[in-house]
Order: sequence, then structure tokens, then C-alpha cells
Amino acid sequence: MKEIRKVKFDIKLQNHIWFWGVYFTLNFLRWGAYFNDYPYAFKSNLIEFSLVIPLVYLNLFVLVPRYVLKQKYITYTILLLVSLFAIYLLKTALTYYIISENIWPEANREYHPFEINHIVAVCIGELYVLAMASSVYLTLTWLKERERNRSLRENQFKIKLKYLENQIQPHFFFNTLNNLYALSLESSKKVPDVIIKLSNLMEYVLYDVKGTKFVPLIKEIDYIQNYIEIEKLRFENVEVTMNLESNIEDVVVPPLIFISLVENAFKHGGVNNKNLKIKINCKVIDNKILDFEILNNFVISQNHNPKRGIGLVNTKKRLKLIYKNNFSLKHKTKLNFYIIRLQIPTHNED
Repeated sequence: MKEIRKVKFDIKLQNHIWFWGVYFTLNFLRWGAYFNDYPYAFKSNLIEFSLVIPLVYLNLFVLVPRYVLKQKYITYTILLLVSLFAIYLLKTALTYYIISENIWPEANREYHPFEINHIVAVCIGELYVLAMASSVYLTLTWLKERERNRSLRENQFKIKLKYLENQIQPHFFFNTLNNLYALSLESSKKVPDVIIKLSNLMEYVLYDVKGTKFVPLIKEIDYIQNYIEIEKLRFENVEVTMNLESNIEDVVVPPLIFISLVENAFKHGGVNNKNLKIKINCKVIDNKILDFEILNNFVISQNHNPKRGIGLVNTKKRLKLIYKNNFSLKHKTKLNFYIIRLQIPTHNED
């Protein structure tokens, strides 16, 4: 069944009352001053508004949704013309019997009912009010709908981003617990150190960055260094070099955006690699772009694929949500080194 679109009554009743009240007052004062006859202007506008207000809402909530939105334009036009003629009959009759036998004193000449000029003039006047009121209503409704859609997109963005973050964190801690389990099997004295560092990592994830869109880059670097220390306890021969430029102090970044890149270097660089070397470079280019590059050597094997895993996939999805297309995530292999380079806009805390 085809969905029927409707014009929703989204504007508060009090706003409708204010609109018609102000419009009636202005029209009454205008015509009262024009003829210097305020009693006539009041009665005339009372008849006018008692007829045109139902016409406006008939158009908005019956004719438009049933015919215009369903592309039945001919039917809509016929019904609108019939409604206008009915308004003409009622207005003319009420004016004649309640106010004056001169049914159109505003024209400065005497008109009789059903004269073509009188019919056209009255209908054009009703169409003017109908168009103005409908335009105001539809514009306000459109603005409110746009705000609702914006809010909905923002909520969807937050939900999706949270989902990706929740995927990344358990994935990381699962790998770390595996490392801890391997050390425990060996009755290693390194286990207490690993537990303490893992506790620091969990504190950062569960408390420091919870509900935060951006965090200082310095804190992320500390988090990465703690992670590296844990991995160093697991790998016997690993050399990690980190080069940080001094202009990164005021930079903020999405939390946990780099950890998957670092984790990838250990996980896939360490396969069959007895001498793992990792180098991390972090700098700001032209005060606009944060450049994060990580390199790791690897041993070529038949089943080795340095690009596999959900960590990098989720990182790219998060970047897409946060920065749209305003980021760059590239990877390449040069000799026996796998290189990932991430460039994102810098964000100032203020």
C-alpha cells in the first residue's frame, strides 16, 4: 500500500491564535483608518475572518494532503474554486443582511451580487489571505521539520559512533587479556606490571574519555605509550621510536582514534618477526593538519596480510562519521615496512 503523506499540525495552538489575532487587528485598524469608520471595519473583518480561517485550514489539512501531495492537481483546483465560490456567497449574503446593502463600499462605487468584477475581486482577496497564511504555516512547519531531521541525524550519528567505539574497545582489551593469559602460563614476573598498566588503560577508556567527542592529543599519546609498554612486556625483541613535534600541545583529537593503528603494527608486524621495529611520527602541518604516521617492519609469509582485522575498518568508519571526507588514511608497503599515514584537521579546545 502506498504511503499517504500528511501535513502535520506541528505548530502550537496559541501561535495560531496569535497570528490571526494580530492579522485581524492590523486589518481592522487599516480599513477603519482608511474609511474613518471603525465600526464598519470591525464588522466587515469579523465576517471576513470567520470565513477565511476555516478556508485556510480546509486547504492545509484536507485539500493539500489529499490532492496536492498525491498529485491530483485538477481535482484540487476544482475543489478550491468551489470553496472560494461558497465563501463568496456567504460573505456577500452576510454583508448584505448584517452590515450594508452596499456589498462592496471599498470600491467607491456600487456593485451588485454576482457581477463578474465583484466575484473576481472577492475571490482574489480570499486567495491572497489563503496564500499568505498557508505560506507562513508551511514555512514554520518546514523549519521545525528541518530541525527535527537535524536532531535525528545527530542522534543517529552518536549511536553509530558509540557502536563503533564499543566494538573497538572490547577488541583491544580482548587482545590485551590474551597477552596477559600467555604471560600467566609462563608464570612470568611481568604479570603484575601488565595488570597495573592495563588498569590505567581501562581507567582512561571507562572514565577519562567517556562521553567525550575530543580529547587532548597529549592524553592520547600517554595512552598509546602505556599500551606500548604492555606490548613490550610480551615481545622480547621490539624497538619502538616515537617522534613528537612540540606544536601538538593544543591539538585535540577523537579519543582512541590512533590505538588501532598502533595495535595493528604490533599484531601484524610481530608475526614471525624476532626483531620488530616500530616508528611513530606525529606533527602538525601548517597549523591545520595533524599528521600521524606509523611504520613497522614485517616478515613476509604466505598467510600474512597486514591490512586484515576489524580495528582499521572501524577506525576508518569513525573517521568518516566525524570528519566526513575531510581526512586521509593511506597505507603502503615499502621494502619490508608497512606504513600507515593518517591526516586529520586539528581542533582547538576553544
